Amino acid sequence: MQTKKHKLVIVESPAKAKTVARFLGRDYKVEASQGHVRDLPKSQFGIDVDNDYAMKYITIHGRGDILAKLRKQAAGASQVYLATDPDREGEAISWHLAQALKLDTSKPLRVEFQEITKNAVKDAIKNARTIDMDRVDAQQARRALDRVVGYKISPLLWAKIKKGLSAGRVQSVAVKLIVDREDEIDAFIPEEYWELNADFILPNAKGKKAALQAKLSKLKGKKTDITNEKAALKAKELIEKGSFKVASVKRSQRKKSPAPPFTTSTLQQDASRKLNFTSSRTMQVVQGLYEGVELGKEGSQGLVTYIRTDSVRVSAEATTAVRLEIEKLYGKDYLPKAVREYKTSSRAQDAHEAIRPTDVTRTPDSIKQYLSKEQLQVYRLIYNRFVASQMQDAQYQTFNAELVADGVTLRYYAEHKSFAGFTALYEEGQDDNGDKVQATMPDFKEGDAVNIVDVQAEQHFTQPPARYTEASLIKALEDKGIGRPSTYAPTIGTVLARGYISREKKRLYPTEMGRMVNDIMTEYFSPIVNLEFTADMEGKLDEIADGKLDWKDTLRAFYPDFIKMVDSAEEQVEKVEIPDEVSDIPCEVCGAMLVYKMSRYGRFLACPRFPECRFTKPVLTYIDAPCPKCGAGLLEKTTRKGRKFYGCERYPECDFTSWDKVTKEACPKCGTYMVSKFRKNSQMLLCTNETCRHHEVVEENENA
Repeated sequence: MQTKKHKLVIVESPAKAKTVARFLGRDYKVEASQGHVRDLPKSQFGIDVDNDYAMKYITIHGRGDILAKLRKQAAGASQVYLATDPDREGEAISWHLAQALKLDTSKPLRVEFQEITKNAVKDAIKNARTIDMDRVDAQQARRALDRVVGYKISPLLWAKIKKGLSAGRVQSVAVKLIVDREDEIDAFIPEEYWELNADFILPNAKGKKAALQAKLSKLKGKKTDITNEKAALKAKELIEKGSFKVASVKRSQRKKSPAPPFTTSTLQQDASRKLNFTSSRTMQVVQGLYEGVELGKEGSQGLVTYIRTDSVRVSAEATTAVRLEIEKLYGKDYLPKAVREYKTSSRAQDAHEAIRPTDVTRTPDSIKQYLSKEQLQVYRLIYNRFVASQMQDAQYQTFNAELVADGVTLRYYAEHKSFAGFTALYEEGQDDNGDKVQATMPDFKEGDAVNIVDVQAEQHFTQPPARYTEASLIKALEDKGIGRPSTYAPTIGTVLARGYISREKKRLYPTEMGRMVNDIMTEYFSPIVNLEFTADMEGKLDEIADGKLDWKDTLRAFYPDFIKMVDSAEEQVEKVEIPDEVSDIPCEVCGAMLVYKMSRYGRFLACPRFPECRFTKPVLTYIDAPCPKCGAGLLEKTTRKGRKFYGCERYPECDFTSWDKVTKEACPKCGTYMVSKFRKNSQMLLCTNETCRHHEVVEENENA
C-alpha cells in the first residue's frame, strides 16, 4: 500500500509553525526555516561587478542541517508551500528557499497571510501564487546597496579610526540626524521672555470660590512681546491698577477625532511614550503576538495582524466586527454613523493592513491569564487603539473671554469634555505634557466687572530643540521617507551597539565616535547621508517592487560614482587613531609603563604587554577650571554610554557635575560659573544662572 504523501508548508519561526500546523491538519507538515537560509558571504564582497553585478549567495553558517531536513521533507511531499512573511524580505526568503530546495518556481508555491488565523491560513493555501520576482529584486537591490556601502566604507573606518566600525545607508542618516540636532542645541542661544498671569474673581461671586487665571495677551491693542524685567514690571503695574470688565465672551464646541490604527512606526512610538519600551523590545513582544500564543483549550492563536506595515488600511470584515463590538460595549452614542476611513501616507507601500487584533471579541482582559506582562501591555495598546479608531469623536465645550482695562487685554480660556467618545478607551501618547487647561466655565457676561486679586510676572527662556528619543527619531525617519517599517528597530539597535550614539533617560546623544564617523561620512560620502538622496533611493526600491525599474539599473547608476568617493576618501582622510602614547605611570601588575589607548568612551591607560597583562585604568583629565561648589579640580569623565561630562575630583564628598565644560571665567553680570558650548569654529560662553543667562559669542582660537 502506497503511503499518502504529505504537503509541506515552510514558515520562518518555530512559534509560527506551531500555530499554522494547528489550522491545517494531518495532511500537512509545517517546518521552520529559522529565517534566512542564504546570504552574501561575510568574508567576501559577494557582488561580481565585472559580471553585471551577479550576486554570490551561500548557505548561512548553521543553516546546513535545517536545509538538509527541508530537502528531505520536500522530496517526500506532494506539494511545497512557502509561507514566509508577507513582505519583500519574506518574498526573498521564499525565493532563496526555492533555489536551495530546487523547487519549480513556475508553479504556484508562494502563500502569504496577513494574520495567522484559521481562515486566513486556509484561504492563503487555496490562493497560492508564483514567487513575485519584482519584490525579490527590490530586496536584492536593497541588500546589494547595503553590501556595497558597508563593505567598501567599513574598512576605511577601520583603518582611519578604529576596528569594528561600520557604515550603512540608513544608519548613517540616523546618526547624522542626531549629530545635527546636538549641533542645533549647542548653537542655541536662549532668549528671555516674560509671561504675566492675573488671578481674578467676580465681585458678586458668592461663597469661597477659587480665583480664576487670565493671561496677558495685548497691550494697547498689540500682541505682547515682553523680553525684560523692566517691561514686565511695568505691565504688571498696569494690570494691578486697572479696573477690568468683561469685553467679550465666546462659548463654542470643538471635536477631537481618534488616531488611525497602528503602523509599525506609530506602535513603536506609542510603546516608547506609554510603556517606556525601546523599538527593539516592542518588536520582540509584538512578533510573539503575531506568531501565536497558547490560549488554553484554543491552542496557539495569532493575536494580531502582520506587524511590519506602513498602512492604516483595515479590511471591511474587521471594520464591521469592531463596529458591532463598540455598540455592544459602549452603546450607539459611541458609534459614528459612517465607517471611519484613514488615508495612508503617499510614501507608504500600503502592502498590508494596519496592525490590529485578529479577533476584536478577544479583549485584553479575556486573555490576560495567557499573556506575559509585556505581551498584555502591547496587546492592550493595539486593541484599544484599533477599537478607538472607529469610535465617535470626543467633544469639548470651550470658553473664551477677554477682560479689558485701559489698553490692557487679558484672556481667559477654559474647556470641558462634554462627551468622552473614543477617549473613554484610548488617547494617543505625546512627547511632552503640554499646558494645563482650566475647566471652570464662569457664569459671566459682557460688561461684568472683575477684581484682580494677584498678578504674577514669570521669567522664561526659549528652549533649544529637544534631543531625539527613539520615538521621535523613528517619526523623523518615517516623515523624511528614510527606511521602511522593518528597518527602524534594527537601525537604532546598530548605531547604539556600534557606540555612535548613547541613550540616557530616553534621549539620544551622539558620542565622540559617532561624531568622528559622521564627519567622514558628511565630508567624503555626502550622498549617503543626504536625506533626499536616501529617500529617493527608497522610492527607486518601490519602483523595482512595482516592476517599473530594473534592479541592476539602480546598481549601475550608483556603483561607479560611489567607488570614486571611496578612492578619494582613502587618499584624503587622515588617520584619526593616535599611536600609543607612553605614560609615566607604571603598570600595577607587571611594572611596564602604561600606554594611552582609545575606546568608544575616550582615552584610557592600558598595559603594553596585552594580552599577557590585562591591567587598565582610567585617565584622569583635568580641565582648566575649579569646581564651582568646593573649589577643587574638575575632571573630564565619560558615562558608560559614551557621553562626556565634568565632575569634581573630590567625588563622592563633592557631587558637582556638569554636562557642559565649565570655564574659569565667572559671569561678569552675576558672578555665577559659565560653561562653554561649541558650534563648528565658534565658541559660546553661557551663564548657568537661570535668572541671568548672560552669554558671549567668541571666536575659537587655534588651541581651543
